[in-house]
Amino acid sequence: MTMDERTETGLEIEAALGEVLAHVRAETALPCRIVDDPAATRIVALRKRMKLSRQKFADRFGLDARAIQDWEQGRRVPDRAARVLLTVIDSEPDAVIRALSPSSD
Repeated sequence: MTMDERTETGLEIEAALGEVLAHVRAETALPCRIVDDPAATRIVALRKRMKLSRQKFADRFGLDARAIQDWEQGRRVPDRAARVLLTVIDSEPDAVIRALSPSSD
């Protein structure tokens, strides 16, 4: 392959960078998804709405009970992955439970 030849991957990267540059220049809007950053009170409300203790909430959704306590008391803020998980738990808790259940295969 010569320097003048472009690979498919290279062309995709070039196109993506063009989209980013157009976005930065406010020439286009890129689709985005905003993940809610739940405040301590929202995490408490979510858990209480499900009528679960911290430990049971942690066990059901694969979380650390100590982390939940720290989030609820405002000592820590959930990282991005935890915020995504909490957002999904808030809207589709059964989907998370199914995803975390051992497969019956």
